[in-house]
Order: sequence, then C-alpha cells, then structure tokens
Amino acid sequence: MDWDFTENIAFKALYDAFKDSEETSALEFLSSDGASYYLELLQDAAGEGLDLGDNEMMEELKEEIIEYLEKN
Repeated sequence: MDWDFTENIAFKALYDAFKDSEETSALEFLSSDGASYYLELLQDAAGEGLDLGDNEMMEELKEEIIEYLEKN
C-alpha cells in the first residue's frame, strides 16, 4: 500500500479518540465509538486513489490501522 495513513487528519483524530477511550481492542473501537472516524479515513483513502472495492486492499488497510493503534 502506497498511502501513509498516519499523516491523515482523520487518522490522527481516530488515534487520539482511541487513546482517550477505555477500549483496549482497536477492532472493538472501530466497530463502536471509532466507526465515524474510520469511515472518514476510508473516504480519504478512496480520495487518495486506493481501490476500496478490492477486498485484499481493504483488509490490508484495516489490519495496518489496527496494528498501529494497538502498538503505538
């Protein structure tokens, strides 16, 4: 994946909200309180040219986001 989502403003808001939450699971957070942040990030990804219709691309992006949230 060629897009550095960590520099995206929607990701920064998602990251801050996750860190401020009581949630320890990034996946659970994305499924609940973080859903609106995640949707905005996906919209930005599409705007950057990522093919979100590609299931492999979507899964890779989601996994990278979850990994980053839980490790940083």
